[in-house]
Amino acid sequence: MIVNDRRMLRQVVGSSLVGSTIEWYDFFLYGVIAGIVLNKLYFPVNDPLISILLAYATFAVGFITRPLGGIIFGHFGDRIGRKSMLIITLSLMGIATALISVIPTYQQIGVWAPIILLLLRVIQGIGLGGEWGGAVLMTFEHAKPSSRGLYASLPQIGLSIGLLLSSGIVGALSSLLTNSQFMSWGWRVAFAISTIMIFIGLWIRIKVSESPEFAEIKKYNRESRVPFKEMWRGHTGNILAGMGARYIDGVFFNVMGVFSITYLTNNIHISRTTALLGVSAASFVMCFFIPLFGYLSDRIGRARVYGYASIITGCSSLPAFWLMSSSGSNVLLIWLSIIIPFGIFYAAVYGPEAALFAELFDTRVRYTGMSFVYQFSGIFASGITPIIATALIKLDGGSYIYMTLYVILTGIVSALSAWWIYSRQTQSMQRSYKEDFVITESSKL
Repeated sequence: MIVNDRRMLRQVVGSSLVGSTIEWYDFFLYGVIAGIVLNKLYFPVNDPLISILLAYATFAVGFITRPLGGIIFGHFGDRIGRKSMLIITLSLMGIATALISVIPTYQQIGVWAPIILLLLRVIQGIGLGGEWGGAVLMTFEHAKPSSRGLYASLPQIGLSIGLLLSSGIVGALSSLLTNSQFMSWGWRVAFAISTIMIFIGLWIRIKVSESPEFAEIKKYNRESRVPFKEMWRGHTGNILAGMGARYIDGVFFNVMGVFSITYLTNNIHISRTTALLGVSAASFVMCFFIPLFGYLSDRIGRARVYGYASIITGCSSLPAFWLMSSSGSNVLLIWLSIIIPFGIFYAAVYGPEAALFAELFDTRVRYTGMSFVYQFSGIFASGITPIIATALIKLDGGSYIYMTLYVILTGIVSALSAWWIYSRQTQSMQRSYKEDFVITESSKL
């Protein structure tokens, strides 16, 4: 049963978008801060490269724990309901982020500082691990089948708004405060802002109704008893194809949205504010292109859009970093090197991704399935990307060539995986058509 009530659909979209924005703001604020503040205040070692790698290691921990959150909240989301899980995940992320804002530094409490930071990062990861799948499903399962690509892409805008807010707020604080003020207390303000946003998000989220597709299953007691087990038993091929498709998404986002800030400040020696403003501008542009490509996936197919976008996005990393490196002090060229590949090309991947992954699974295990695909693949696709990028830059003597070749490779892997998904879906449709044909012919006898 699909709910056609436009008012309820708008409420669901608003709830998912606001909640998703807060979650991504919390999560990526850490990524923005990790390479410019936390490496100095919580991992002070003699070698700056090592301190940056340690800060990014705690960034990676959030991605490692996200699959755990996906399994936990996916299980109960498929057993109890999507809505209640989303309230819990939003609360977890908000509390963890607010606490990060008041952690004493290494100089104040010694080794306990990075330990507490690591623990809160784990909680962040668990919360986000359960958030993404539920937020997307609420819009996907409320929408008509003919427009699910568009509506499932709308919560995805939360990623670009969250990144825009995190990089924009940090950029504003960085420009308004002296470096000493920013390092002392300015960066903490960015984390504390999450406390205000969390109450707004919870107030909106409590008002929405449960997903109609899940409500139908719940009504007739057809929920999966062990969703994780059933997911593997009936959808193994789709799980592997989905994780391969996710590769370019995680790698490219973290190269352009997280690592590029460190690269521009440390290697190109431009100001932190300039780098942050470039990422903020790309995030703003992305807000408009994500729903556009979600809409296109309803018209020409999700796997097709995703496959072509994977190749284009991966290959765009080479000219992007060439332009960064050769632009000198030209701020406009530096911003263009971020805005075009990140704001436009990447949106072509991220826009149709939610509906693409949702359609890999049936309703009984959909929350668990798409959460696991997205979050587990995030360990290698997202979590370790800043570390790999930093290591490849170091190995290549400061050059970006090795790193961009790695990004291009991930684009090829994702394009092949999208083709695999398209092939499997085509075969499934053909089998379904043959079965319907046999039944129809048998009824004529």
